[in-house]
Amino acid sequence: MPYVDRQNRICGFLDIEEIENSGRFLRRYFILDTEQGNLLWYMDNPQNLPKGADNVGFLKLTYISKVSDATKLRPKAEFCFVINAGMRKFYLQANDQQDLVEWISVLNNATKITVPKSGESQAAYVETPQEALGAMKQVSYKTEIIGGVPIITATQEQSEGQNGSDRGKRAQNQLPYFLSRGAQDQSFIKAGYCVKQGAVMRNWKRRYFILDENALSYYKSDLDREALRVIPLKEIHKVQECKQSELMMRDNLFEMVTNSRTFFIQADSPEDMHSWIKAVSGAIVAQRGPGRSANTIRQVRRLSSPCIQRYTPFCSGEPRTE
Repeated sequence: MPYVDRQNRICGFLDIEEIENSGRFLRRYFILDTEQGNLLWYMDNPQNLPKGADNVGFLKLTYISKVSDATKLRPKAEFCFVINAGMRKFYLQANDQQDLVEWISVLNNATKITVPKSGESQAAYVETPQEALGAMKQVSYKTEIIGGVPIITATQEQSEGQNGSDRGKRAQNQLPYFLSRGAQDQSFIKAGYCVKQGAVMRNWKRRYFILDENALSYYKSDLDREALRVIPLKEIHKVQECKQSELMMRDNLFEMVTNSRTFFIQADSPEDMHSWIKAVSGAIVAQRGPGRSANTIRQVRRLSSPCIQRYTPFCSGEPRTE
């Protein structure tokens, strides 16, 4: 989902068809900078790239005439929308239906010019990023008791026309890796990419995490079969939003305290961060708490809203320091 970062810009991951009509979509990190009047995209969140890394593409907002749903134009590309910019059309894929609706809204609002009425101030009103996203997110919440612990979960509004079975459909269909791994991988609760801090070099690397009912494991990529590390749930004492996120200058940061160390992990959005915290906490409760059963595990899996992400490594040959 798009979110507002510490620099007051709307950000998030999307897939873009960089070469027109190629049908090949690449995952990029987008930044909508209304102050500079640009939509920029990078190989990854700039916080995870070398200092001074340049964007791989950008659009001046003044060139954009319209942003609209393109699912009928590109039926094979789920959650697709199009940016009309002069003679060029940029096709992008969102992560789900809500993500698509929100990106279309914030982009159209950013390119919209409001002409003041006569007698009013000549300064045109510009909607802030918080207002743009806040207007979209009319979300209700529900509380469920799992293993004796109340878990609060956001529910989708009926007006979205999107039922639970549709969410995450595109992401799962685009990762055949899990289909070939065997039956043991069908028991995972949540899987996806996050960025973690190394123990020795203190550098940040994107890793693929898989949470099941016994452990949280991470891999170099979603194509790897051998985990870089497996963290048993019984060794995890606490999972929470990181209190040092401002000091570390990282958005969407959470921490996981274990017997041996504290893991600092950065998610791609605030929703994803809270989803991981709920998923890991719920799995711990299900393992340790009273009345542990297959039904309890299924409830935890459902509440965590598992999202399998697709990813192409940005670089190779990096040192294996975990």
